[in-house]
Amino acid sequence: MKCPFCGFEEDKVVDSRESKEGESIRRRRECLRCEKRFTTYERIDEIPYMVVKKDGRREKFERQKVLSGLLRACEKRPVSMGLLEQIVNETEVFVVDSPERERKTAELGELIMNRLRNLDKVAYVRFASVYLDFKDVHEFLSELQDLLKTKDAREVKQAVERAAKSAKTHK
Repeated sequence: MKCPFCGFEEDKVVDSRESKEGESIRRRRECLRCEKRFTTYERIDEIPYMVVKKDGRREKFERQKVLSGLLRACEKRPVSMGLLEQIVNETEVFVVDSPERERKTAELGELIMNRLRNLDKVAYVRFASVYLDFKDVHEFLSELQDLLKTKDAREVKQAVERAAKSAKTHK
């Protein structure tokens, strides 16, 4: 720390106190050359974790956004809040572990879709329909056909059949 009076770079800390809010530390220092005292404040410089959107924009990572997307996908599905929290926690750890403090939304979406695919096929299809931004019914159908090829696809097939029947009865 440079002395504000003489510019000397060596000092000693005479007194340290935490601020009232606990967000910074106040230090009284004494220059070892001119013996004048001065005060410094230290605080943690937080850099937010970021996500890089498809169009290149950067946004602050928000747990709540991930959770609300999962809640929408799992609406009226037998998926516990604990499992959703676990997916959100895994997603947050994935972002926090990034050396650049940022991840692409494509990476996050893939992580979440893989978890949902193993957890609840219908929730997976719902999430994928929003995340993958299907342009038409053919893209949606293609994703469903890929899902039906998996060994645990009976639930999805039944859900698709129920949805088709429901759509016919509501016409």
